[in-house]
Order: sequence, then structure tokens, then C-alpha cells
Amino acid sequence: MAQHVRAIKGRIGNIENIGQITRAMNAIAMTKVTRMKRRLAEVRPYLEELDGYIAKLIGRIPPEVEAHPLMVPNGSEALGVMVLNSDRGLCGRYKGDINRRGEELLRESGQDARLLAGGEKARVYFARRGIEPLRSYAHVYDQPTAETARRMAGDLIDLYLEGCIGKIVLVYMRFVSDLKQVLVMEDFLPVSMESEPNDMLVEPSVEEMLDISLRLSLQGRLYAALLETKTSEDAIRRQAMRNATDNAEDLLKALTRAYNKARQQAITREIADIIGGAEALRTT
Repeated sequence: MAQHVRAIKGRIGNIENIGQITRAMNAIAMTKVTRMKRRLAEVRPYLEELDGYIAKLIGRIPPEVEAHPLMVPNGSEALGVMVLNSDRGLCGRYKGDINRRGEELLRESGQDARLLAGGEKARVYFARRGIEPLRSYAHVYDQPTAETARRMAGDLIDLYLEGCIGKIVLVYMRFVSDLKQVLVMEDFLPVSMESEPNDMLVEPSVEEMLDISLRLSLQGRLYAALLETKTSEDAIRRQAMRNATDNAEDLLKALTRAYNKARQQAITREIADIIGGAEALRTT
């Protein structure tokens, strides 16, 4: 009985330690979500304004000028699936949902599909399935930066202009609110955008400004996708850690009741043994 009581007490101590860890991780994730939401709020208006400017540039292109190479098919049938995932675990359904959707796209496209793995969890997941990435980006997602997005977008643009990939799709988690994150598949290349007729004057030339603006837009869109998916990751991690903390507290209550009951039984047994011994001595 005493051994059973000690075992319960040991479990209570272990769960208390786990609860402290999950409670701290919940607080850290909450802080990160707040910070990432501020960054998202800054990026979204910038992209809207830039897209509006590009639409006006497209509207100023003379009919005789060929469309920008980033806006027309390049002749390749290969599909590039850019999976933007996490570098770390303990984020609930997040990494599994993204990886499975990316794998579905690759399977559906067959031999003409190419993986672009973003995040260590994506690289490891697809490596276990024998899928070698055309490009891999890991250990850059904990703190997404504009420089990281610029480098990654540059690689994707080069792959498209070289004809290695005919279409690139981003798979990531879009942040809606602290309690809602949506898995999305977003066409990245070629760029599809409507023109907006206008009388805007452009220097040095419409073609040059369109090239610069399209590249900036792609960098900005990828940066926004990194922020969206990172914010979603932290929000889901916060939910997971809060649930883990709640479960730990429920388990602690159940174990404490079991511990008190076991102690009471042990004390009752000891008292009964003492009374029995005293009674035996009295009757001898």
C-alpha cells in the first residue's frame, strides 16, 4: 500500500512539472501571436496598394508589347508545390494538415510534380516517403524576415523563368483569428492579375517598373504567407498548450483524490493493525 501511495505521489509531481512547462509555453505562444498579428497588419495593406499599382501598370502597357514573362505560361507542365511548414513540433494539427495537403497535390500531379519543402517538419515528412525536394528551406521560420522571403522568392522566380516549373502553388495556413486558421492553396506563379485602365505617367518605362513591381509583389506575397503560416502555428500551439494544461489540471485533481484515498486506506490499515496488536496484548 505504501508503495502504491508513493507511486501516485510521484505521478503527481511529474504532472505538476509538465503543467508548468505547458503553461509557460502557452504564455510564450500568446506573446508570439500578438507580435505576429501586428506584423501581419502592417504587411496586408502594403500588398493591397502594390497590387493596385501593378494593375495600373498593366493597364498602361501598349498592345504591341509582349506580356511580362512572369505573367504568361513558360511551356513547362511541371507543378511546383511549395509547402510552408514548421521547424518545430508541439503545434497540434498544424504540421500534419499542411503536409498531407501538399502530399495530395504531389500525388495528384504524378511525375510532373516537384516538391519545394519549407520547414524542417516538411523536409522530414516527405523524406520518410521517399520524396526528394527540388529546394529545401529549413530553420528560417521561427522568425520570418523580409530577407528570407526575398531569397526564397528569387529562387522560385529563377525556377519559373528557366522553365524548370510551369506553375507554383503555395500550401500554408492562413490566419483568420486566434481560434480559426484556414489551410489554403494559393497560386504563386505565373502571376494572374487584371489590368486597370488609367492615364498614369510612368518613368523610366512601364516595362521596367512592371518588372520591378512584380518581383516586389512576389517577395511580399511570400513574406505575407510566411507570416500567415507562422502566426497560425503559434495560435495553434497556444491552443494545444492550453488544452494540455487543462488536461494536466484535470489529471492532477483525479490523482490527488486517488492519493488522498490511498493514504486514508493506508492510515486506516495501520490503525487497525495497532488496535489488533493492542487487543492481542491485552488478551494474553
